Amino acid sequence: MEKNVIKTLIVEYQQFVKEISLIERDIHLSAQLNYVFVGLRRAGKSYLMYQQIQNLLKEGHKVEEILYFNFEDDRLVNLTVEDLDLIKVCYEELYAYRPIFFLDEIQIVQHWERFARRLADQKYRVYVTGSNAKMLSSEIATTLGGRFIVQNVYPFSFQEYLNANNIMVEPTWYFKNRAEIVRSFSEYFYYGGLPELELVEGAEKRQWLSNLFNKIFFGDLITRYSIRNDLAMKVLIRKLAESVKQPSSFSRLSNIVSSAGAKTTTDTIIDYLEFLQATWLIFSLENYASKLAEKVSNRKYYFIDNGLLNLFLIDPVTSLLENLVAITLRKKYEEELYFYHQNIEVDFYVPVEKLAVQVSYSLKEETTRKREITALLKMAAVMEVDKLLIITNDEEEVITENGKEINVIPIWKWLLEFEG
Repeated sequence: MEKNVIKTLIVEYQQFVKEISLIERDIHLSAQLNYVFVGLRRAGKSYLMYQQIQNLLKEGHKVEEILYFNFEDDRLVNLTVEDLDLIKVCYEELYAYRPIFFLDEIQIVQHWERFARRLADQKYRVYVTGSNAKMLSSEIATTLGGRFIVQNVYPFSFQEYLNANNIMVEPTWYFKNRAEIVRSFSEYFYYGGLPELELVEGAEKRQWLSNLFNKIFFGDLITRYSIRNDLAMKVLIRKLAESVKQPSSFSRLSNIVSSAGAKTTTDTIIDYLEFLQATWLIFSLENYASKLAEKVSNRKYYFIDNGLLNLFLIDPVTSLLENLVAITLRKKYEEELYFYHQNIEVDFYVPVEKLAVQVSYSLKEETTRKREITALLKMAAVMEVDKLLIITNDEEEVITENGKEINVIPIWKWLLEFEG
């Protein structure tokens, strides 16, 4: 690339990141560490970068100290790792400051990790974003060593969604504006929390999500992983969407995909599931009670955003309810979140919190009520569990049985209390 083009972009980006308006997210970064931001397309990784830049400016840093570069800019074509060095040289010709690097979607440049590590070795502060498996592969983790912290970026929480819509959640919200919050929750529930969706009118939200899914499907999956059997991948995704509440084994998924006319092997299904998780479309949970082999091969799969899951469902309410609880728990507990199946079925188990959670749209039917309560009580009898919870659509009570207390709470109330 020509130096004049790079210098023009450096100055242009500095003005852009200084002036952009954003909704501040509840993510706090250390000033002493380097970060790699990873997550689903459009989850807000770049905006988290902008937020950090504006925080630095508020702290007294000059905009000239910021070296932000967006590698998805269509003016940048076929960049090499040598061009990354040239960007640094161009900055040094413009300014006498020691730059703070913000490298957006840098995975487009092959061998970018060498450049990032060299900057870290030279004690520069570096922030990097990326959308795919290349950002988290074992090879790159080895290359970056302990010099970078991986910061997972999820779609908006319900609290962040309300902030984005200028809805205040004050200490007295339950009595003051509960109706407004519950109304807002309905849209968040069905369309999810991807930040850019807030700019889309209601009737067009589903189309926006569909377009995003197609970009993920064809760009992050089919093209990037050179998948030739795209029908098999489509069938697999749809089946995972229909089965979010149930464990699915590799062999079962392989049989279902093959029976739908997309002949495939179990090994291929294993690869496809890895690709789906690497692109952040889905995540999986292990059964805490199962043997090692089953922990790997028989998992529950959830979608990273309710809006994307909802694209594939006809009668979505119960699946969306459990999926949203799964997302929220996953954000906080990461790999410490499980489900529990051993003679009894409990939707979520967090051993470090001694917490067991059931998800049920309603407890009004006696058979449903008995099933959910019995499962929690049976688990509490054999496992160390102090907190028992049933998350519902809109019901609330405290159940005391066999010396145990089970809190029943509406999803919208639980989200605000849990995320608060």
